[in-house]
Amino acid sequence: MDNRLTNTHRRTLLKSAATIAAALPLAAAFSTSGASERQAAAAARDRDANGSGVPAPLTGRRRLGALEVSSVGLGVQNMSRTYQTTIPSRTEMHRIIRAAFDQGLTFYDAAEAYGPHEVERILGEGVASFRNDVVIATKFGWNIDLETGARGPGLISRPEHIKRVVEGMLGRLRTDRIDLLYQHRVDPMVPIEEVAGAIKDLRSEGKVLHWGLCEMGLQTLRRAHAELPVAAVQNEYSMLWRGPEDEVIPTCEKLGIGFVPWSPLGVGFLTGSIDARTRFAEGDIRGIETRFSPENLAANMALVRLLQEWAGRKRATPAQIALAWLMARKPWIVPIPGTTQMAHMLENIGAAGVTFEAGELQQLDSALDAIEIKGDRLPPAVQAFSGVEAPPR
Repeated sequence: MDNRLTNTHRRTLLKSAATIAAALPLAAAFSTSGASERQAAAAARDRDANGSGVPAPLTGRRRLGALEVSSVGLGVQNMSRTYQTTIPSRTEMHRIIRAAFDQGLTFYDAAEAYGPHEVERILGEGVASFRNDVVIATKFGWNIDLETGARGPGLISRPEHIKRVVEGMLGRLRTDRIDLLYQHRVDPMVPIEEVAGAIKDLRSEGKVLHWGLCEMGLQTLRRAHAELPVAAVQNEYSMLWRGPEDEVIPTCEKLGIGFVPWSPLGVGFLTGSIDARTRFAEGDIRGIETRFSPENLAANMALVRLLQEWAGRKRATPAQIALAWLMARKPWIVPIPGTTQMAHMLENIGAAGVTFEAGELQQLDSALDAIEIKGDRLPPAVQAFSGVEAPPR
């Protein structure tokens, strides 16, 4: 396909896969995609009959606007530095990137800010031999020195800066185009129409094929889409944080925009690797998120217990239940779980083989609704960058 158009006992792999997550009632614009996934699920179930412990290859595809991707993606954010502040083996990260592709995964998510710059280099190195068969997404918008990668305060989305950022991205990613380019956060000093204008110029040069926004205000999303159709929105979304269900996801559905949940496993919480006694290393952002404070962590374990119950029912793992639930919400939702461990990457891909009957999904949703998550999803200084509206043109 060429798209120019934290624990070792945390989880164990399934020995068999069922069918890909059944979607909720589809918007007409996405019905073909959902049908193809159901057909792919039947084939995937049959192929895993050898009980090897390796999930069947991802064959289902989903659409983010006009862009086709695998039903599960791979977030590579931590491949230069994990939440626990360790530095992963570069060679092993390349192996994971390649193995994901060999399993049918075609959607890789990076950003200028990850590293900064270094994650784009790792991804570019990792996909070099099969670049034309995958979709690369990356992001601009933070104040990062174009040469050194040093972080400065605030945001920069001035059109001339965006164009210079993209030139650097192309070099680090070893490619001639970016399949999906997001504005990482809305710059409150730059009208979104000017940002869209820069993307139009980059599209005319063939350097950017599709664009998206992250954690934006709703009016900014509507204005951006009116100026240049948006392929995807990326926001935090998981069983642990369901905020986008109120307005963002309905707006995406109305406009025909795909949705990419970041942190679909709740920064590891939904995998069962964190318990009420867990404390976080200095520098781990989870240590300053109040949802993971000692007093809130104990209360929030109710969600993990629910996942463990459903994992037993579905012969899956908690992480697979969490990802399959996301994919069952809409056929144009594509989670991008990140990992630096091969076994976890394979397990995450296996989520595409977990399905819910309609009655099961209603039962799971009712149980989720009964759990109140304690604490905030981000520190206030970080949360302040979400939901921002761009200034008028």
